[in-house]
Amino acid sequence: MTTINSLEGIAPLTLKPAGESSAQSTGADFGNMLKSMVEKVNNAQVAGEQAIQQLNSGKATHLHEVMIATEEADISLRMLVQLRNKAQTAYEEIMRMQI
Repeated sequence: MTTINSLEGIAPLTLKPAGESSAQSTGADFGNMLKSMVEKVNNAQVAGEQAIQQLNSGKATHLHEVMIATEEADISLRMLVQLRNKAQTAYEEIMRMQI
């Protein structure tokens, strides 16, 4: 038979002061996350383009490194497009809701 441990070690929940808004901080965090994600995708695209330019100029030593860089750029762009599509679908669903 199992026993329930006492709840003495659990701290009570605290309320935020009235001046702080969690929606604003969440929105800013989400915006920063999207911005950093777009920057990472852009960096992957630039790296893929540079790898292709090195291959064309004969400076690339290994073909597989070029392929890896271009595939990383392709996959990251596809993921970003799918994220955009999901966000757009969610927005459209919210706009169809009746209040």
